[in-house]
Amino acid sequence: FRFKDSLAEDLGRADLVISHAGAGSCLETLEKGKPLVVVTNEKLMNNHQLELAKQLHRGGHVFCCNCSTLVETLQSMDLSTLKPFPPGQPEKFALFLDKVVGFQ
Repeated sequence: FRFKDSLAEDLGRADLVISHAGAGSCLETLEKGKPLVVVTNEKLMNNHQLELAKQLHRGGHVFCCNCSTLVETLQSMDLSTLKPFPPGQPEKFALFLDKVVGFQ
């Protein structure tokens, strides 16, 4: 998709998601428990997407490739090796923020 207001319905039906390494795309997919292949773009300057993709790959949560290795990745990947992404804990962040700001 070039742009879509919400991918929730599509993610719900998906057996596999292939995406760029945008934080929103990655996290939304992983929170839905869907297997994810992240395709990085090495041409981006200060490539924070590549950093995120590498970290998620190191954690065993995604498969990571670039455009030239996508077919090879799809042919060789074993979805059973992916680890579930742990759910967020916004209450911990809220407590931390309260301490930093001085509300506690």
